[in-house]
Amino acid sequence: MIRYVDADPVRRAIRTATTSRPLAWLSARVLHRIDGVVVRATNGRSTFSGWVSGLPVVLLTTTGARTGLARTTPVLGIPDGAALIVLAANFGKTTHPAWYHNVRATPEVDVAVDGRSRRYHAVELTGDDRDHWFARAVELNPGWLRYRTWAGERAIPVVQLTPTG
Repeated sequence: MIRYVDADPVRRAIRTATTSRPLAWLSARVLHRIDGVVVRATNGRSTFSGWVSGLPVVLLTTTGARTGLARTTPVLGIPDGAALIVLAANFGKTTHPAWYHNVRATPEVDVAVDGRSRRYHAVELTGDDRDHWFARAVELNPGWLRYRTWAGERAIPVVQLTPTG
């Protein structure tokens, strides 16, 4: 089950702090390494970034567009019924994250939540659907407004993951 914890003022402060460029830079280079350690230590049941932020972080496993190898990345998974919404914000960088390129090449992905994995099909949202889910994401993490500004001319893709089977 995907959880979102908003009541903790420390977690709200952490989400607000990551809207600064230095902390976003640090997060982009450090958090995934810490997440990897925590994921292994908890058998995939938890991530460090989800714990400190209170945001619903899931493990997205894609197939590498060039290598064909499985690649796992912690991403924010916004619940949409049985589906999930993920944003390819890449901490506001001017390039898309690698997982986004992988999803475009092979839209069948696995998503692990609380140590349980499930197969999903990825579709990039456009128009009103994209705008609605971007606004919803900003409610959870206001940092995405900054990321959108920092990304320059790059539009931040919004991807819907729908369970298969």
